Amino acid sequence: MMGQKGRISMGSRTLLSKLKKGQKAKVVELTMTDRALRRRLLDMGITEGVHVKMKKIAPLGDPIDIELRGYELCLRKADLDLIIVEVIS
Repeated sequence: MMGQKGRISMGSRTLLSKLKKGQKAKVVELTMTDRALRRRLLDMGITEGVHVKMKKIAPLGDPIDIELRGYELCLRKADLDLIIVEVIS
């Protein structure tokens, strides 16, 4: 569901790439089948239950900066399309 300014409403599940700047969410599931990509994301701290915040979105929409576990991480939109989150705020 969309709320004000196109934001996804709290409690909704969506793809990490769909969050708007400043929104926070909890990772629910990693859906990729590529084991190497899954391992890389897990090594970078993207695990189920971790809280993430959308920090910056490049002018053309790719790449995207997220904040998690006290640091910022820049990832491709295609990789974020494989991560299901639950919106917190």
